[in-house]
Amino acid sequence: MGMFSWTEKSPAVLQGGGVIGPDERLPWTQTGLMGIQHVIAMFGSTVLAPILMGFDPNLAVFMSGIGTLIFFLITGGKVPSYLGSSFAFIGVVIAATAYAGKGPNANIGVALGGIIACGAVYMVIGFIVQAIGTNWIERFMPPVVTGAVVAIIGLNLAAIPVKNMAANNFEAWMQALTFVSVALVAVFTKGMLQRLLILVGLIVASILYGVFTNVLGLGKPIDLSGVANAAWFGVPTFHAPVFNANAMLLIVPVVIILVAENLGHIKAVTAMTGKNLDQYMGRAFIGDGVATMVSGAAGGTGVTTYAENIGVMAATRIYSTAVFFCAAVLAVLLGFSPKFGALIQAIPLPVMGGVSIVVFGLIAVAGAKIWVDNKVDFSDTKNLIVAAITLILGTGEFTLKFGDFALGGIGTATFGAIILYALLNTQRKA
Repeated sequence: MGMFSWTEKSPAVLQGGGVIGPDERLPWTQTGLMGIQHVIAMFGSTVLAPILMGFDPNLAVFMSGIGTLIFFLITGGKVPSYLGSSFAFIGVVIAATAYAGKGPNANIGVALGGIIACGAVYMVIGFIVQAIGTNWIERFMPPVVTGAVVAIIGLNLAAIPVKNMAANNFEAWMQALTFVSVALVAVFTKGMLQRLLILVGLIVASILYGVFTNVLGLGKPIDLSGVANAAWFGVPTFHAPVFNANAMLLIVPVVIILVAENLGHIKAVTAMTGKNLDQYMGRAFIGDGVATMVSGAAGGTGVTTYAENIGVMAATRIYSTAVFFCAAVLAVLLGFSPKFGALIQAIPLPVMGGVSIVVFGLIAVAGAKIWVDNKVDFSDTKNLIVAAITLILGTGEFTLKFGDFALGGIGTATFGAIILYALLNTQRKA
């Protein structure tokens, strides 16, 4: 197999419930459809993060596509991953820019300087990992730890759809209708339709939502005026970075969370595909670091490997990196189309919420699957305690502050699990 060539598999593989590995692909039409599904899965968060920081969402989508292509090149097309806006930057960017929470961020420059510095440190960590190898990862992250870390990536996000994406009882019922639609597609269809469960479920639920609101007047109607008014083509607004020492010191520690997310991502994909991707860990860090620097240099958000895409891969069992290449190209094109951005934003929030419940749940279960597949022994007290504490730290968003820097749920859970396991393991050896 060449650097960027995939073994083509017939769609018949899917009918038999087969798996498409990272170095394989379906015919390009189906691969493109899978790419669209990944773009939709990541779109909600990739657009939400910049809005919360006062960045331009269209530019963030554009830079997420560019970042994914950079990651794809640096990892040699071996690691299936999409790089979207990282939520880890939100708190520190708001602190560094004193952003009021509405409209464009007037101090965006200082945030961008910090994001670039963070990407540079991340890249250096990647080179170190590349030089010393990944044996240390194996030692510090046995299956009990990686399973817990992957599970909390999903559990940590659980409150977002449940608390923030349904404003009333009608919308909560619409979320339920959405996840039931996705579930029915997942279980009762076959082949390509079954693998497009997120996309098909989302379309079905959106149509039902339109019937209930626009026709029957039960809730907030779907408003397509934004789509009608948006231009087909428009260049995103770029911004220049400003390097300010205080802002950089505040934002650089986010690298710890990015490393944790990327580690968890690669461990999850390794567990799902049965292909050990640890050898690409250094390259993945470098790719993510360079992508974050390039994004920050243009006015975009810091980027990270996306949990949403783990959920989609877990559901479809299609791990082809060709899918992410298609998704990235699509995101770059969409960055130039305000009309598409408006269309995605017109998807009713409860429908996106229902889809998110499925996607985040699939990530949590992918963590449990790591335990099952590796036969983690929970009659061993050490394993029991490490898993128990990690799950609650991550789900409950346990936060530790170091001066102005806050390490939130996923960070405290990841490092907590690694440190706790190392601590309890020394006891065992002694």
